[in-house]
Amino acid sequence: MDLRTTVERAQRLKQLHADHQPLVLPTVWDVWSARTAADAGFPALTVGSHPLAESRGADDHEGQTFEEVLAAVRPIIAAVDVPVSVDLEAGYGQKPADLVAGLVEIGGAGLNVEDTVHSDGGRVRDTQEHAQYIAGLRAAADDAGVPLWINGRTDLFLHAEDPSAVLDEAVERLRAMERAGADSVYPVRIQDDDDLLTAVIDAVTVPVNSTAHPVKHDLARFRRLGVGRITYGPLLQLATTDAMKDMLKPWAP
Repeated sequence: MDLRTTVERAQRLKQLHADHQPLVLPTVWDVWSARTAADAGFPALTVGSHPLAESRGADDHEGQTFEEVLAAVRPIIAAVDVPVSVDLEAGYGQKPADLVAGLVEIGGAGLNVEDTVHSDGGRVRDTQEHAQYIAGLRAAADDAGVPLWINGRTDLFLHAEDPSAVLDEAVERLRAMERAGADSVYPVRIQDDDDLLTAVIDAVTVPVNSTAHPVKHDLARFRRLGVGRITYGPLLQLATTDAMKDMLKPWAP
């Protein structure tokens, strides 16, 4: 994809975040799911690492190389006329400039980056390290002339036995990501906890991303809480799996 189109899509993704409260980005995994979501009327999409891996018979948690991910995502982005953000896990061991260069080359309009480094024993980056990585992504995007939307994710709640016990640390991390240049922040695992969602939303000035299940969750609730961005993670693919099984059961031997 040419650079001008990539810049235009990144600019459109930024404007969509301003226009929608929340902006819902269906999490897709191949050309079919991307076209289906776009045809349903969604103005932007995101590719999830888990469903992408499942669709390719690979492992999530950086079980694919960066080059393999780019090769798999390229036709997805080319198949639709809407901006596509890409979940790039913890960066696949790439330097920020190389991660941005690869994403821009295939036409990505944004990215998600998390602080659990599965390719390095599953360690969690500390607050400063993760913020510095995001700052590097922001600088590289600026140097490339592409206003990539950076969604900074933390897994602190995911790893905690009691998510409320790590709220202060998570807030510190979210604020550090915002200062480093993240356009939105993504604290995973708290989508069902109104109090925790409200606490993190009140703690930052950028949109907060929440995971949602397309069937089991209610969009009005997320809007009422002030969630700025919604993605499905692996839950859209899992819901589609359940629906497919229900359709096929009467035909099974």
